[in-house]
Amino acid sequence: MSNIYSGSKLVCSLIWNPMSNIFKVSKLLTRRIYERILLFSNIQSRFISATSVLVPTHQQIADLILEQKSANEALQTFKWASKIPSFTHTASTYRALVQKLCILRQFEIVEQLLEEMPKKIGSFPDDDIFITVVRGFARARMIREVIRVLDMVSKFGKAVPSLKLFNTILDVLVKEDIDIAREFYRKKMMGSGVKGDDYTYGILMKGFCLTNRICDGFKLLQVMKNHGVKVNVVVYNTLIHALCKNGKVGRARSFMNEMEIFSDVTFNIMISAYCNESNLVQALVMMEKCFRNGFVPDVIALTKTIELLCNAGRISEAVEVLERVEAKGGTHDVVVYNTLLKGFVKAGKVRAGCGFLKEMEMRGCLPNTGTYNVLIEGFCESRMFESALDMFHEMKRVGVLWNFVTFETLIHGFCSDGKIRDGLKIFELMHEDKRGCGGRTAPYNSILYGLYKDNRLDKVLEFLNYMRNSFPRASTRSLMILQSSEEGDVDVAKQILDKMKECGDVPSAPIYASLIQGYCKKGCMKEAVELMNDMIALDFFPVASTFNGLIRGFCQQGKVGIAVRLIEDMKIRGCLLDSESYELIIDAFCNQGELQQILVVFMQMVESSIAPTYSTWNSLVLISLNGKNRLSEHKLLTVLA
Repeated sequence: MSNIYSGSKLVCSLIWNPMSNIFKVSKLLTRRIYERILLFSNIQSRFISATSVLVPTHQQIADLILEQKSANEALQTFKWASKIPSFTHTASTYRALVQKLCILRQFEIVEQLLEEMPKKIGSFPDDDIFITVVRGFARARMIREVIRVLDMVSKFGKAVPSLKLFNTILDVLVKEDIDIAREFYRKKMMGSGVKGDDYTYGILMKGFCLTNRICDGFKLLQVMKNHGVKVNVVVYNTLIHALCKNGKVGRARSFMNEMEIFSDVTFNIMISAYCNESNLVQALVMMEKCFRNGFVPDVIALTKTIELLCNAGRISEAVEVLERVEAKGGTHDVVVYNTLLKGFVKAGKVRAGCGFLKEMEMRGCLPNTGTYNVLIEGFCESRMFESALDMFHEMKRVGVLWNFVTFETLIHGFCSDGKIRDGLKIFELMHEDKRGCGGRTAPYNSILYGLYKDNRLDKVLEFLNYMRNSFPRASTRSLMILQSSEEGDVDVAKQILDKMKECGDVPSAPIYASLIQGYCKKGCMKEAVELMNDMIALDFFPVASTFNGLIRGFCQQGKVGIAVRLIEDMKIRGCLLDSESYELIIDAFCNQGELQQILVVFMQMVESSIAPTYSTWNSLVLISLNGKNRLSEHKLLTVLA
């Protein structure tokens, strides 16, 4: 009894203060209490007279209907509102109920509501309600029903639907199928004697351009001009965008000459198009024209231009462009600054980029995780690991969260430089973080890369066994590959490697190295080189012991020229050669009596500050004493002396 009484008091409270409470029912009350309101709403008249109620507005009731979670709740709310004294539903509240029912795909109930409107409120459904129905059918992908809305209009005695409704239907059809939209325009709109406006033609133009039917778009443009329809800037921009998207940027530029007025969108399209073609000169020309016409590039066009300037090493110009846009009140975001910082890092000016970070904060743009990651990567690439750690700790100090990229950049940087102990410390911090490695093996592979570079095979096996706790499949298959390669079953090992890749697992550096060595021993040099290229593509550079196997294999097959080109390629990629690398080449040339080539390789060895072994010295002395080419012999003996 007390529960019922409390519920009654609540209803009374709501009725006496409807302006502040009735339209907030769904927010303030639980479903159970809301049902009590419906139960006790029929006793309102016992407590108050109609004249004492403050009637909620139609907008408040409409909002309340739209807040409901189900069709039944929306209908009950609508009925409940109709019982509020002095409140009468209008087209606006009907439209809200129709919108909610369309969202919930209750289209049969919607049609019943439309039919009852003339009786209930004395007026037919208006354009806004029919447009709401059109959009509801569109969301449900019921295209035939979208067109059938015109029949609904005729049922209410309206001879010709409005242009607004026609345009709404046309816009829906264009997104679905341009041919259906074109047929609708010809048969329904023109057949009804309705003349399209610039918005109508803009919709059709959008349809043609979305489907790359640019020729039809130009024909439509001519039709507009012939019918005296003023071509607005939106139509021109639509065609320009389509031309640029199809690689016809020059044609788009010429087409701009036909335009009487431009918009900022016009220039943004053209600047981005030139940037996509890496045509920096024209992008800057278009940006200058944008400024002269009183517009400022948007953040996308600005970012692309700055990226292109940075890629060309023109960092100072990129800074000038950013400052000019800022001075003219243009918008920019952290992505623009991050792009500029990447340019500083790429140019080897990570310190300058770090200074620009402070300017960025002063200009009111707060750095994010990506900002710090760019600088950390730059410091790691420059082997300035103390500065990289300073950035890492600064992130925590200023409240910027570390993410997976932060950890992996540092781990890979340390391990690539042989600082495995430091890499392991960051690795531990990553696991202490609640997000950890996010199910990705990259940090583990970076640790394995460091161990591989340090030639610590025993630790590689130990770490792979540790990996089983987190990545049992990748770890097990990696160990199987190492074992198969060691036993000479390199084809079996390659099959396991392929299965790893199919499952999305990324093999580590020791895995590639073991397979490369296995194929070299079998004389399968093509397969070995392919694996080495795959390895380098993952940013794992082979150590001397690995590519020495390749050099030895080519030399044994008499392909010394390929071995020499391989050495040159490895040097360009930053791989460190050792004395054995040159010794293999020199021995091969000695066997062929190529004194001139021996001299070239030997001089490269000396220039690289690599000391020849006793074996190399002996080979050089013997080939010099027994040499065939007297001039080369003289030069070589001079070096040896």
